[in-house]
Amino acid sequence: MSFAELGLIPELLRAVEEAGYTEPTPIQRQAIPVVLAGGDVMGGAQTGTGKTASFTLPLLHRLSRHASTSTSPARHPVRALILTPTRELAMQVFESVRTYSKYVPLRSTCIYGGVDMRAQVAEMRTGIEIVVATPGRLLDHVEQRTIQLGQVEFLVLDEADRMLDMGFIPDIRRIIGLLPQQRQSLLFSATFSEEIKKLADSMLREPQLIEVARRNMVSETISHIVHPVATSVKRELLAKLLNDGTADQMLVFVSTKFGCSRLARHLEKEGISVDAIHGDKGQQQRTEALEKFKAGETRVLVATDVAARGLDVDDLPCVVNFELPPNPEDYIHRIGRTGRAGKSGRAISLVAPEESGRLSAIERMIKIKVIQELVPGFGPDTRPEELPRSRRPRAGAEGGSSERSAGERHPDRSSERSATERPPRPPRARHTPGTVAPDGFDFSRPYAESSTEGESGATPIDPAMSPPAKSRSVAFLLGGSGKQ
Repeated sequence: MSFAELGLIPELLRAVEEAGYTEPTPIQRQAIPVVLAGGDVMGGAQTGTGKTASFTLPLLHRLSRHASTSTSPARHPVRALILTPTRELAMQVFESVRTYSKYVPLRSTCIYGGVDMRAQVAEMRTGIEIVVATPGRLLDHVEQRTIQLGQVEFLVLDEADRMLDMGFIPDIRRIIGLLPQQRQSLLFSATFSEEIKKLADSMLREPQLIEVARRNMVSETISHIVHPVATSVKRELLAKLLNDGTADQMLVFVSTKFGCSRLARHLEKEGISVDAIHGDKGQQQRTEALEKFKAGETRVLVATDVAARGLDVDDLPCVVNFELPPNPEDYIHRIGRTGRAGKSGRAISLVAPEESGRLSAIERMIKIKVIQELVPGFGPDTRPEELPRSRRPRAGAEGGSSERSAGERHPDRSSERSATERPPRPPRARHTPGTVAPDGFDFSRPYAESSTEGESGATPIDPAMSPPAKSRSVAFLLGGSGKQ
């Protein structure tokens, strides 16, 4: 079957052909006719099967009747809303919309958080038919009244299971409440759960369930392997795999933002071209890191699960799970970045003894017994001090303290300093104020009353020699003028 047999308009067929696609994938063959007929769809397909085009192409076909070259914003209201859980996935879907709509005069935009809203507001005011957005930023525009959703005809939820994991379902329900009741709704997800089915029941009208593979199935073109290793030497093992030429490029997943930055710094010290993306990095930084990785300028990209969805790299040969995810479904989404479109890929997992429970849960879900292979010199009980000296982690590299003092590390320097050491400076003389007041009172002697001056031994003071005392009236001391 060809795309022409699906009934798409010539403008879309031309764009598809220029993109290099000749035959539709299974999910596209099943979903496109249903969407063209106006039905709601609940589609499930593993990552990398062309799921994005399965809703983008029929959506553009149905919206082509509204296509207009007019510059008036009133002729370009929002007619389609595509929601994604992450900024990376939103940008990927937006690129697909732009690619396929290049010969159809329909305007589209992508709005997400992490960047200034003013540019997005200015673009929305020009009139946009197709909006690809993340839920949080879309609600920001709704509150600012910079977007109107009263004429939306199509709603698409992409990666709905990820939205559930990230806690976006309340925002999704709020957005659905702002849309017209008469609309066509599509829900796509790589995996299904009972919660997703409940969400589908609340937003879809008699949807057609389309599954091109069994639930939670991984691509058959991906080979899985586990390297048992102690947590304390995982970084050294990963550096060895890279130096041994295991893969030209690697996408490495970690569980935390701190671990992401820490691993990237370690690999960089090993002379490996590496970059990192996680939630604390700005959108511009993340975009630049992704573009460098896609262009091959960076060999290793370390990422948290924020990039597990929506990261599309052509011919990515290998994905590494530096730490196994706590949710087995996240394993499927991680390794789905490789082995796409029928191409081969590798999924390598560095598994510590304490992660054996997570590995068992993943094997039960994907229904595959993963091969375990020990790397010589690395094992579950390997300690850092047992590694060759060149691979040992440096004591001070990760915030540790060195056991040797500066003099032990450089004894020659210590002796040089001692030989040329200057003599200590003499202490400065401290200034001591006088102990005899102008009126003759000696502060260094014990106080004695004037009546006993003979006993105290104090020298009588000649009144003529003492300075004149300034007398002030009581009224002046109490705040008066002091006049008598």
